[in-house]
Amino acid sequence: MAHPELPEVASRDAWRAAREELLVKEEAVARARDALNAQRRALPMVEVGTEYVFDGGDGKATLLDLFAGRPQLVVHHFMFAPQWQAGCPGCAGFLDQLGHLAHLNARGTSFAAVSRAPYPRILPFKARMGWTLPWYSSYDSDFNRDFEVTRERDGELVERPGLSCFLREGERVFHTYSVYEGLDALGSTTSLLDLTALGPVGDPRVRYHDEYDF
Repeated sequence: MAHPELPEVASRDAWRAAREELLVKEEAVARARDALNAQRRALPMVEVGTEYVFDGGDGKATLLDLFAGRPQLVVHHFMFAPQWQAGCPGCAGFLDQLGHLAHLNARGTSFAAVSRAPYPRILPFKARMGWTLPWYSSYDSDFNRDFEVTRERDGELVERPGLSCFLREGERVFHTYSVYEGLDALGSTTSLLDLTALGPVGDPRVRYHDEYDF
């Protein structure tokens, strides 16, 4: 297998000069990212009027239930069609890179994966992957269609991955944001919170995951 071309060898002073030049561009990107996050949070939200019902480990659950009492919810639209024997490898890679959900939960945000496959098909694959995070089936609902991750093409239903963010106010649920591209750059607690309408809610301090007081 051919090896990629290696960087040139330079002195420490030459490296430092090149690094400082790059830092200027990195700081500009960071400022642009902060501005984009602010613009994302300023997006209007849409009330979810449909009573979606999912199947999960504890039986039936509504979209409101997926919040687990927290103000915000991030849903991973995991590609797993009803006829598939296993989930999408790319989506599996995304879940593998997630940090401990306690850090997200402590900041007022729940996370759940949702797939169109029936829950009995999801369960053994979830066990194979060793995941304990919440995962639900939307098999009997239009959830995937409504959030544009299952679409019809040439008479067939096709899947695409995505993340959707939701906000609740009491019993009312609102859709605030969805993204379908560039998911491989997401997955950390910070990157997921950057997609939400409120960002971190509550104590922003990072603790050991077993020391949070929910």
